Amino acid sequence: MAKDKKKAEAPKSIQNRKARFDYAISDEVEAGAALQGSEVKSLYLGKGHLNDAYCRVVNGEMFLLNMDIEPYEQASVFAHERRRDRKLLLHRREIDQLERKVMEKGFTLIPLSVYFNDKGRVKVRIGLGRGKANYDKRESLAKDDTRREADRIRSGKLKDL
Repeated sequence: MAKDKKKAEAPKSIQNRKARFDYAISDEVEAGAALQGSEVKSLYLGKGHLNDAYCRVVNGEMFLLNMDIEPYEQASVFAHERRRDRKLLLHRREIDQLERKVMEKGFTLIPLSVYFNDKGRVKVRIGLGRGKANYDKRESLAKDDTRREADRIRSGKLKDL
């Protein structure tokens, strides 16, 4: 009999859930990331955080700042720094366009998620967003509550009053 082979576990994507709550995202862009080997292995295990991360254009290059990637345990000598600046790979035209929008209209570049594409490369989804005011956040919470309530009634989990 053949031995049961373990299927390779799919890499985990890392989401920035608070970004869509705090910002009104108007445009999204996919960028590659220049990472070290131990960073890729750690991200494959889902050990990264986008809580305080943001993007910035410096000297015509896009960087992802303040993203936390936990050290990979098996990387002894070649371990990486947790919160180093990581270069994002975009076309010059895209970088210039995003930089113009950030400067003119008061938008901010926020990383929304980090994931692996079909070819196994690390990609970062960047959102061009404007900060929401407190009343906007309350409105979105109220919409979510009414949507959830309607879904419960439709599914029959909540009985009519």
